[in-house]
Amino acid sequence: MKKQIMVTAVAVSLTLLAGCANKSVVSYGDAGAVETTDISFGSTDLQKVANEMTDSLLVSPVVGTLTENKRPIMFVERIKNKTSEHIDTESITDSVSTKLLRSGKFRFVDMGRVEAARKQLEFQNYGDMVDASKAVQFGKQVGAEYMLYGNLSSIVKTNKDKSDVYYKFTLRLMDLESGLIEWADETEIRKTKAKESVGW
Repeated sequence: MKKQIMVTAVAVSLTLLAGCANKSVVSYGDAGAVETTDISFGSTDLQKVANEMTDSLLVSPVVGTLTENKRPIMFVERIKNKTSEHIDTESITDSVSTKLLRSGKFRFVDMGRVEAARKQLEFQNYGDMVDASKAVQFGKQVGAEYMLYGNLSSIVKTNKDKSDVYYKFTLRLMDLESGLIEWADETEIRKTKAKESVGW
């Protein structure tokens, strides 16, 4: 009996030790710190392209003229991902539109929420639950004057010594009435990773 109790106690102790050995520790880091995990498109790259393009747009003389004494209305089309990676380009457009909105120079319409807005208006106007005199009417929304759109592309090169990836991010602002491109810019990122040689 004693032997059985001792074996059970040892088994429990080993289980507890194994649990302690595999315990992971979570810590907070600086969201703005440079990410160096690998050469894939990461958080640092997202922040770089969003910040550089937004700053370029805001200081452009053409945009200065467009925003003089008014706040033009625009919508941001989702960035086209032309790379071979799975990249959440909506995060880029979210960052760009948020920074532009914070500048106080632009107003936005959210094309991604048009259907949800339509359903809400239908609920208000065609249901029996909303006071008709307080319902938001159809046909009152304001259309965008400008469209902001762009592409993210990459070129990847790999040999036995290193891997190299080149990203190019392009952004354009179109006047929807005339079809003219009022502003355009691009930024580039190059990342290289040397392959470690394994000695025997």
